[in-house]
Amino acid sequence: MPGTLAKIKRELDDCIGEPLTVTSQASRKKVTTRRGILRETFPAVFIVELNEDENAIDRVSYSYTDVLTKSIELSFDKDESL
Repeated sequence: MPGTLAKIKRELDDCIGEPLTVTSQASRKKVTTRRGILRETFPAVFIVELNEDENAIDRVSYSYTDVLTKSIELSFDKDESL
């Protein structure tokens, strides 16, 4: 897992347009899994466009801190999880 926010952003910049799965801890006993495509990265957040068939919302944003603190886990089809 990347150790700094800048490194996480650089790795995500290389994966724009790639399909991914985002797994997040919704509560203590509930895990939410969403599939989508990494669309954009910004200085503090990144945008995932979700599959319309599986989700009621179109897009969701996450911060790089979510990845660093392991609040979410990203799994790319071509890669191991970040």
